[in-house]
Amino acid sequence: MDIQMLGTGSAFAKTFFNNNALIYSGGRILLIDCGHTAPKMLYRLGISPDDIDAILISHIHADHVGGLEELAFKYKFTYKTRKPLYIAETLVESLWQHSLRGGLEQEHYDSLQHFFDVRPLPEGTRVELLSGLRAELLRTDHIPNKYSYSILLNDSFFYTADMKFNPELLAKLVRERGVTTIFHDCQLHEPGTVHACLPQLLTLPDDIQERIRLMHYGDDQPDFIGKTGKMTFVDQHKRYTLPFSG
Repeated sequence: MDIQMLGTGSAFAKTFFNNNALIYSGGRILLIDCGHTAPKMLYRLGISPDDIDAILISHIHADHVGGLEELAFKYKFTYKTRKPLYIAETLVESLWQHSLRGGLEQEHYDSLQHFFDVRPLPEGTRVELLSGLRAELLRTDHIPNKYSYSILLNDSFFYTADMKFNPELLAKLVRERGVTTIFHDCQLHEPGTVHACLPQLLTLPDDIQERIRLMHYGDDQPDFIGKTGKMTFVDQHKRYTLPFSG
């Protein structure tokens, strides 16, 4: 299993693009989140939207779903296909009603299912998304009173998407569930209101820090290189093999 970040930036970053990822497994590709910069990054990397075999959405913010309208139109009218769209069952209605309906709805096409093969996921259940690629959605805190999910892939790789600091969960995943690699969102400055911030992550024990690669950071990230304890930054567009090998 490989991962390649289309972008590693925070919602407001300009040097770094939306924190979206490609997972390569068994010759197939899963797109995790599709922010408004994702179509451009796919183009820049020479990847057609039709090369993507399935999409997984973590939560509903523009840097995670803002590019779905473009992909929906491409799939519907250019490629004549409906790609599998995996999304928590709690988010299906909101994605259509509050994010995509205004741009996509037209005569004869009045639901998300007209554009994607929508596959709702229950939280806390392992589901095979592609051959050899299993995912489990874990509900994690991000914005008060809004559903948001982190993702456990193949029982060993934890991808936070957007998550507040939760040291208890990280410790459980590492020590009880055998997670070897964590890609964690990181707000570089305090306070960590809706994301874990770097000062918080630096309080983690070394054995957990060693497993963490930092993503979803601001444009001043270069100022923090060498100041992240045992953790290191993920580079956008670089392809990594998991388990992480540096």
